[in-house]
Amino acid sequence: MQIKPITEIHDFLEKIAAPMGVEIVEVEWNDKSSALTVYIETESGVDLDTCEKFHNAILEPIDGLDPTFDKPYTLNVSSPGLDRPFKTLRDFERNLQKEVEVRLYAPYKGRKTLEGVLSDYDENTVTITAAKEEIKLSRNKIAKINKAIKFD
Repeated sequence: MQIKPITEIHDFLEKIAAPMGVEIVEVEWNDKSSALTVYIETESGVDLDTCEKFHNAILEPIDGLDPTFDKPYTLNVSSPGLDRPFKTLRDFERNLQKEVEVRLYAPYKGRKTLEGVLSDYDENTVTITAAKEEIKLSRNKIAKINKAIKFD
């Protein structure tokens, strides 16, 4: 099914999200299930109530945008999840000085998975501090970087 460009949908929804204190992390289309999923984040996290409020706020406006050119679709609003990979510079900014897990395409000192504190980043590199060592990694060498999930 043909849909409007994801960037157009994202930008449209951003105008509704910003005044609500909601950040649109990603908009995803699943052609197989005809589902449009909007992943959101807030400073205090995302719970079911937050998803429901945002879903209700965008339901009529997005139908006005008509992202699927009058074809039926399912609209989902969701948290991106704890282990969601960082994709944007905003993801890195939000997690600066926090523990992260990095999976590499090729081993670094014999290891393909590193854990440490995200100490710096830019468009091309990521620096983590692990065991008092600063490790500067090229972003194109990173398969996935996300928050480190710790269970107490």
